[in-house]
Amino acid sequence: MIAVDTNVLLRYLLRDDAEQAHLASRLITGTERVLVTDIVLVETIWTLQGKKYRLQKPDLVSVIQALFAEPNIRFENSEIVWLALNTYQEAKRVARKDADFADALIITKARYVIGEQGESFNGVYTFDKAAQDLPGASAQ
Repeated sequence: MIAVDTNVLLRYLLRDDAEQAHLASRLITGTERVLVTDIVLVETIWTLQGKKYRLQKPDLVSVIQALFAEPNIRFENSEIVWLALNTYQEAKRVARKDADFADALIITKARYVIGEQGESFNGVYTFDKAAQDLPGASAQ
């Protein structure tokens, strides 16, 4: 198994640099499984929704779904990423702002890790108003 950095995943998705896109495609569709860490996934989404690419929520959801459809791609924990994706997809806007995919992943992963440690999950505290509306988030 190999792992890829954010820039490799972005070149694969965007195909905005022919040479790097070709190399990224060979890696991702090659013979080895490819790990996409949570950090790489979050950086990728941040980049795609940022000022340069400006992808909207439905497009970002489609990107993550496409990564799930890629047979060689593996995540740190596919179930957590999938649950976070569903949480993100269903999140409502708060004060003209959407919760980020990163917010959904933070809460979902925290719930999982705390449960794995045999502890009771009592929420993720955040000052982010949009994130506070996600299941499992808390303001105080």
